[in-house]
Amino acid sequence: MKAYLGIDIGTFESKGVLVDGAGTIIAQASRPHKMHVPQAGWAEHDAEADWWGDFIWLTRELLRQSGIAASDIRAVACSAIGPCMLPVDHAGNPLRNAILYGVDTRAQQEIDDLNAEIGPDRILAECGNALTSQSIGPKILWFKRNQADLFLKTRKIVTSTTFLVHRLTGQYAIDRYTAANFSPIYTNSRASWTEDLTSNIVGPDKLPEILWTSAIAGHVTARAAEETGLAAGTPVLTGTIDAAAEALSVGVTVPGDTMVMYGSTIFIIQITASRLNDNRLWTAPWLFPGQNAAMSGLATSGTLTHWLRDTLAQDLPIDTAFAQLALEAEQSPPGANGLITLPYFSGERTPIHDPHAKGVVFGLNLTHSRGDIYRSALEGIGFATNHIFETYADASSLPTQLFAVGGGTKNRVWLQATSDISGQPQTLRKISTGAAYGDAFLAALALGDVTLDDINTWNPIVENIAPNSKTAALYQRRFDLFKALYTQTKGLMAALSSA
Repeated sequence: MKAYLGIDIGTFESKGVLVDGAGTIIAQASRPHKMHVPQAGWAEHDAEADWWGDFIWLTRELLRQSGIAASDIRAVACSAIGPCMLPVDHAGNPLRNAILYGVDTRAQQEIDDLNAEIGPDRILAECGNALTSQSIGPKILWFKRNQADLFLKTRKIVTSTTFLVHRLTGQYAIDRYTAANFSPIYTNSRASWTEDLTSNIVGPDKLPEILWTSAIAGHVTARAAEETGLAAGTPVLTGTIDAAAEALSVGVTVPGDTMVMYGSTIFIIQITASRLNDNRLWTAPWLFPGQNAAMSGLATSGTLTHWLRDTLAQDLPIDTAFAQLALEAEQSPPGANGLITLPYFSGERTPIHDPHAKGVVFGLNLTHSRGDIYRSALEGIGFATNHIFETYADASSLPTQLFAVGGGTKNRVWLQATSDISGQPQTLRKISTGAAYGDAFLAALALGDVTLDDINTWNPIVENIAPNSKTAALYQRRFDLFKALYTQTKGLMAALSSA
């Protein structure tokens, strides 16, 4: 039989699927892990345990569940959180924990220094992205400045998918979509590494080879086969960031198509006809030649719901706590009885790019319930998401179709509130497995076993979420207050950070 393996490493969980030639899931599995927070503003993973350890466990579990022979797997594709910064030694072993994507805000000083050295306008023009907490260049510079002894031992700086591909094949490869996050050491115009803007960070010799996402980066080595149970010689794709694979899994394929991923963070990807030049958004070549993408994301979304569960719902069984909180939130009316939450509990990414932003629950009084607070948090995430949609509109690229995906879509209060606040309908596909499913489709696509349009057969549309026009006026007033609340407290937030 023909089977395709997709593995995705997320912020708090790794998932894997085996899929047959018709897109049917033969086996699926998941494994949790922790995000390490050594201090406020930092976010890390143990690459050995959280990435490679999960990959090995998932692969062996999927083979066990399915009962298929490893030789039936025609190709392997990986995706993972990104962009991340991980230094490895000459043997490919991690020299420290991986520094994660935009939720890690430790490199603000390096961002300021590079902007002063190069100029933000030149960085945006050459790289296609302004420097933000999502950028890998400043994080490498932070590592070089603060852990110089480890930097001297560094053979390569890799991201999460590159690490997995190297463990599988011995090759260091990164896709164009991921590489575009390495500002200011990647140029969009040439799609290559550069030292033209600064020589203070790292040379191209310490970075992976840039390939297309669906390119075959190498083949499973004998050593990797022994560890994972895969067959030696199995093709391995270059892979990509999890959000991109997730977008493909729900049929984001043409300009205007937009994915809203309800995960640990809200992450949004829109395919665009040409490259957007807006410093509030991130841009990159898309997964395939001739297409571009504009990305955006919040810093805390699902992570905030986890925090609220752990903080406000300790009386509830952990396996039913989210369902109970959603029920209580449903009993609170739209507008959460006058509460407004700024969901900036780890600073904020797009569109405000403010590492000093703070979480705020505004309007509390003694009549408010836990359900009001939880609903207000979900609405706050919805307001922040709508702030992103407003930014796309400002950039003359309003989404034409929204595809919702991710674990958060199971929370109907959150899903409906987002449509009600934004006035945008959302489309749900049958399979919500996410990035791992998109990886499996990429594996089939790379071998020519499917075409891009076949994703509509693999994963058909099952539901559309329509906005409720009765709440439009209320939510517009609340959205205006949401933005004003941040604007009027922004200075206080920054002052508190340095107090």
